[in-house]
Amino acid sequence: MISFIIWLLGLILCIKAVLDIWKMPMSGLAKVLAIIILLLTSWIGLAIYYFVAKDKLPEWFKNIK
Repeated sequence: MISFIIWLLGLILCIKAVLDIWKMPMSGLAKVLAIIILLLTSWIGLAIYYFVAKDKLPEWFKNIK
């Protein structure tokens, strides 16, 4: 039961992060790339996104067109 709650929390946070990334002012390719990286890195990716990269993501992906 606890593992299901943890999984559900991760799913909700992941969906929220993907929606946040999709609304950012970046190119379509940069958005897709950031979302794939986030999904492949699971909990570590979520932690990095929420604590470090949330405000810096458009700057990091500005050269991808």
